[in-house]
Amino acid sequence: MPLDLSPNDQPHMRSRVLGLTLVLIVGCRPAGPSPDDEGSGTGPVPSVSPAEPLGWPYVAGDAGARRWSRASQITPENAGDLERAWIWETGEVLTTHEASGETLFPDKFEASPLAIGDTLFLSTPFNRVVALDGVDGTELWSFDTGATDAGLIANDHAGFVHRGVATWVGDGARRIFIASRWRLFAIDAATGEPIESFGSGGSVDLGADLRWPVDRTLLGNTSPPTVSGDLVVVGSAIGDNVIADRDPPGAVQAYDARTGERRWRWDPVPAPGTPERDTWEGDALERTGHANVWSEMTVDSVRGLLYVPVSAASNDWYGGRRLGDNLFTQSIVCLELATGRLVWYRQLIRHDLWDYDPASPPVLVTVDAPEGPRDAVFVAGKTGYLYAFDRVTGEPLWPTEDRPAPESTVPGERTAESQPHPTWPEPFARQGFSVDDLVDFTPEIRALAEAYVDSLVMGEMFTPPSLQGTVVNPGWIGGAGWGSTAVDPERGLIFVKGSNRPALGRLVPDEPIGFRLDPSMGDPTDPLHLVLEGRSSRLPWRDDERSVRLPIIKPPYGTLSAYDLASGERLWQVTLGDMLELRAHSALRDLDLPPLGVAGPTGAVATAGGVLFITGGGRTLYAIEADSGQTLWSKDLGAIGYSNPMTFVDTNGMQTIVVATGLGEGARLQAFRLPSGETP
Repeated sequence: MPLDLSPNDQPHMRSRVLGLTLVLIVGCRPAGPSPDDEGSGTGPVPSVSPAEPLGWPYVAGDAGARRWSRASQITPENAGDLERAWIWETGEVLTTHEASGETLFPDKFEASPLAIGDTLFLSTPFNRVVALDGVDGTELWSFDTGATDAGLIANDHAGFVHRGVATWVGDGARRIFIASRWRLFAIDAATGEPIESFGSGGSVDLGADLRWPVDRTLLGNTSPPTVSGDLVVVGSAIGDNVIADRDPPGAVQAYDARTGERRWRWDPVPAPGTPERDTWEGDALERTGHANVWSEMTVDSVRGLLYVPVSAASNDWYGGRRLGDNLFTQSIVCLELATGRLVWYRQLIRHDLWDYDPASPPVLVTVDAPEGPRDAVFVAGKTGYLYAFDRVTGEPLWPTEDRPAPESTVPGERTAESQPHPTWPEPFARQGFSVDDLVDFTPEIRALAEAYVDSLVMGEMFTPPSLQGTVVNPGWIGGAGWGSTAVDPERGLIFVKGSNRPALGRLVPDEPIGFRLDPSMGDPTDPLHLVLEGRSSRLPWRDDERSVRLPIIKPPYGTLSAYDLASGERLWQVTLGDMLELRAHSALRDLDLPPLGVAGPTGAVATAGGVLFITGGGRTLYAIEADSGQTLWSKDLGAIGYSNPMTFVDTNGMQTIVVATGLGEGARLQAFRLPSGETP
């Protein structure tokens, strides 16, 4: 029997409770700052003593997405002593959807847990919510949102992914919130059961009352909700490959944390009568969807301001049916948290054709300006630029230049006349592409690379996609991704993980939408299989034994950079990670190559101990010295670490580093800490 997807139908709510007594004691007990106490970015905070419990109440550490911990037990002097403390497995496996026969795959494990007291709360690829004992990794309870009940999600992922949950405390109890597909769930943190009084039986329908009716199976969510005060704010994640007239529109919606009543909705489409509406020509606004807010939003809880990263309109690579600059897409938007009223905005990309979404959440910091402390918001872009604005006015901290942009040759397309370019700080990733960027490990490889791109368009950044194919650099997973930034407020530093990976922007006709990205290329958003000339963006030189392709661009493929928040100066940049499968290739195994770096969207967690922890999207966890970028310690995780690590101090006084790794049946949460003998 087909699954009934009527608006009032509830997904199955399944909960498994283990160790309930421990959760009742620990799961509802606030530890360290409450979720709204930190993150407004009002300046440095003191370190924590080794024995003081310290939580991690947000996926990104605090409300300002600084990914910063006051924990200081692990230092450059002892980081080399870290040991694995425990492992927890998701237990999720490839399954078949009963009604459709579709194969449902739990993809990369991308979540960063919350830590409240000794209890961790997280989401799994299949959108289950799980509570663990953070001391030993024992599972306490799990709640199934039923995300797989409706079959495949219509997006660009090969399977299911999810990056975390949010928490709220009120009326003497704690709730865990997760946005899963078209539902926002409220779950009792102590029992793992849905809060029946929230919405309808524990959830609200995110697909109700949007700009136009939608097919809810096309709606998705991969990021945690944003919780502040008594509001829970949710964006959306509609797949780039969903392209049609009136495809689902993006929206930001705020709900009452107690009742689930919707308080307000903000559409990334300008309101009638506003000058921003003139940036859309013809009837584009009546049929263009998307403009998701799929990454994390951040909050200045002191001022009551919400910072929203708005992504591209449909379709991402051809804009002939949405001519104009297309506000508020590809913008950082500041809203009044209580009402959703627009305060200010800055468009980073006009009439985007490159899928240059602001994937990294806006980071709230305080900088030491000549006139005194200045509250700011920094955003690391897929463009390779580190954007910086005044948090209250939206004015750039450093000058921005409008530079003429290349014109499109695609029928019906009209690119923006100019694009904004920050003059400072200097970019953290390479921009544009020429033959000088081609990989040249050996003369034979260089010759093959030159022949490979001979028929393609190359040029500066913002060279538009074309019918013959354009080398787009950074590619749409290049520059900065969804987890790329961390801040050390004591040192006045911001750290950015960058990726140098081009992609192929080749368009093919597809009526009635005009043109779309060449579907023969596979999945262009998968960072492990970027496409160029219909194949991987690795050269078509396969090793007979390992089937490994070579990247088309010179290394490094991944970097970590540190910038001074006050001056914008880049203090250091190091190659982060390596690609062992490349080194094993028969054409390379005898070469003396430097570290190659690893591409990926994930960044670091910064600590008061002066140590950063990061995978960068590879299979190795690194401890990096904050002052120099020097690697202090590394550990092979046995699987890809496609997540942002987090850290917390438990009630035993132990600082623990936790990172999600693997995918499918190999998805595991791994924890590391110093030997017990080193604990004060």
